[in-house]
Amino acid sequence: MIDFDNSDNNDLVQPEDHRLIDDALLLGQGRHSDPFAVLGHHGHGDRAIIRVFIPGARQIQLIEQGQPLRRLAQTDLFEWNGATDALPLHYRLAWVDADGGKHVDYDPYSFAPQLSLYDLHLFNEGRHLYAYRVLGAHWRQVEGIEGTLFSVWAPNAERVSVVGDFNYWEGRRHPLRRRGSVWELFLPEVCAGMRYQFEIRIQDTGELLRKSDPYGRGFERRPNVASLVVDHAVYPWRDEIWMARRRRLRPEQSPLSVYEVHLGSWQKDADGGYLSYGELARR
Repeated sequence: MIDFDNSDNNDLVQPEDHRLIDDALLLGQGRHSDPFAVLGHHGHGDRAIIRVFIPGARQIQLIEQGQPLRRLAQTDLFEWNGATDALPLHYRLAWVDADGGKHVDYDPYSFAPQLSLYDLHLFNEGRHLYAYRVLGAHWRQVEGIEGTLFSVWAPNAERVSVVGDFNYWEGRRHPLRRRGSVWELFLPEVCAGMRYQFEIRIQDTGELLRKSDPYGRGFERRPNVASLVVDHAVYPWRDEIWMARRRRLRPEQSPLSVYEVHLGSWQKDADGGYLSYGELARR
């Protein structure tokens, strides 16, 4: 870990591009719909600019360079300016929070879009048969770095963020990239077991909503409502015989039985409480 001094980062800078003031204001208000236009790595010839927005951060440094980022005056937007060839593709940030806690993170805004144009095309046409593989929270390795890709459909949103255990549930910390009506962000080092939700700011009304993941694969037990990042390991199915038999069937000429039951009213435990799926399966 890089050593920090005991003061706040007072190396303030006035932006040469005054549009940055507006961007910093929108980020601070949680209203910026295009965070990648401001944050991350931006090259200008042989020079590079890195911008980082961390609400409440006192100091931020680039680990590889051992150099501090300068704070845009009266904002939580920080900036570094240096030689392009001195930067790795995905750099790490060491930063101090408002309580003096020290952190090291990869910058998620250094990563390219992850969802393919083909997937987005099929989804927007309503023809994606495997949308659950695209939307939600999915482990992946991007250029050697493991993390979780978060994505959600929110066509009427001004801004969408992912909030959770990894960012103190701060909605301004990780706004997602807009890809039409789908929003996405790859967060390095977010792993199984972490809780999360999507925070959505509605375009027309400014209403702020917290939503569980409609494509989530894990959830807290009631009364809590957060989604859970789950292990990416493939479930060990043991249905080879059935799958082999199914391949020989012609579905359009085979009988079909559909069963529907409301589990909560079908069976309860001895005290009248609700049973989990696993408990019901064993009955």
